[in-house]
Amino acid sequence: MAILCSGSVAVDHIMVYGGCFQDVILPGELHVLNVAFHVPELRRTFGGCAANIAFNLRLLGEEPILLAAVGGADFGDYAAWLDRHGIRRDHLLCIEGESTAGAYIITDQNGNQITGFHPGAMDRAHEAGIGGIPEPIEIGVVSPNGKRAMVEHARGLKARGTPVLIDPGQGLPLLTREELVEFIEGAAYYVVNDYEWRLTLKNSGLSEAALLSRVGAAIITSGAEGSLLCRGGERERVPALPAQRVVDPTGCGDAYRAGLLHGLRRGFELSCAARMGSLLGALQVECPGTQGLQLTPEDFTRRYSAAFGEPA
Repeated sequence: MAILCSGSVAVDHIMVYGGCFQDVILPGELHVLNVAFHVPELRRTFGGCAANIAFNLRLLGEEPILLAAVGGADFGDYAAWLDRHGIRRDHLLCIEGESTAGAYIITDQNGNQITGFHPGAMDRAHEAGIGGIPEPIEIGVVSPNGKRAMVEHARGLKARGTPVLIDPGQGLPLLTREELVEFIEGAAYYVVNDYEWRLTLKNSGLSEAALLSRVGAAIITSGAEGSLLCRGGERERVPALPAQRVVDPTGCGDAYRAGLLHGLRRGFELSCAARMGSLLGALQVECPGTQGLQLTPEDFTRRYSAAFGEPA
């Protein structure tokens, strides 16, 4: 059975700023912010959370199903890229008159990012429904997408009895309190970074205990501090792996989620799956672009054994 990846498919425009945002943005002057960054480096790459996760899953030998909406006239190059890497696009909805979503990302030397995002066709992603997928799905991930698509895809997967990994990311602020609580309720896994975790607690109005009672497990990532696995009253810290060289942090969170999903799909314990996520995230930081990693399943197994001293 396949892993369903629902969420954004986008073209990333990645710009690298040679300094640090904190040296330019004055904390006491945010109400009159007017800052320009000189970005001599610009890369246009294929991205989007769902597509990034699917790309990394293919590297690990999985057969992901990509569920998303894209532009009808500007998707040709991206479609060829997906075909070249063996990523299915039979459940992509191409919408004439709409553009494919685009992210405009500025990264500083500390790995901080400022992003502007144009949704385009993504705001109609709910038109590509779960009901249109007849084949069995072992696990489904609901990642950042149009608001209605996120809510309806999560609802549809739960109705099918499919374990759901909820990954709200940048889509988290779009949800009302009621939508967020429904979104979380019954999820097998809820994956966020530490800021998004605090935002979830604030926006949902739930206590940490109440939130954890609604999901099978919460995975909270904290960059170099690794990830925290929360199941009921249990807590387990999984360390991050340092990258051998830091090239580009963009997409490392999506790579982490792909490694996590791969481990879960193969029946490994959650802590082992999280270590797979840590490894794939570290490998992603070492290469430019969100879909630039070159890796075979055998390479991954060898790197995992070397990093953690245990076979995968």
